[in-house]
Amino acid sequence: MKVKKHKRSARRKGRAFASLRKAAGHVAFRREHKPAVREIADRFGVRQETLSRMTGFSPRAVAEWARGKEPSAPAKRAFNEMERLRDALARLMRPKAVGQWLKEPKPAFDGSSPVQVIERGQMDRIWRMLYYAESGEPG
Repeated sequence: MKVKKHKRSARRKGRAFASLRKAAGHVAFRREHKPAVREIADRFGVRQETLSRMTGFSPRAVAEWARGKEPSAPAKRAFNEMERLRDALARLMRPKAVGQWLKEPKPAFDGSSPVQVIERGQMDRIWRMLYYAESGEPG
């Protein structure tokens, strides 16, 4: 009889662990807060229209997310990427100046604005420029 009780208690522990694991989610995927579209647009100093150009999602979808609808997983990834970009740019300039910098044409991008570069899917050019600016290497 002791064997059966042991098996039963092991099964119960396994079930309890499985339900706990499902409820908590993996630590690596947990975020402290959801990316709020209005908050991101305010931090960048851009309008939702510009944010939709930068993320590649329609202005209508961005407006719905700003009103509180839950963004899709690809949208969350795009907003997280935008937050990372804003944080990197804020290390080099005043955070309030980031929005204006994004809109102005730059010689480093062949006369295109950073928003246009992002819109074309060439975000790596901006990250490369940021790397050279932060490291002090000529580029």
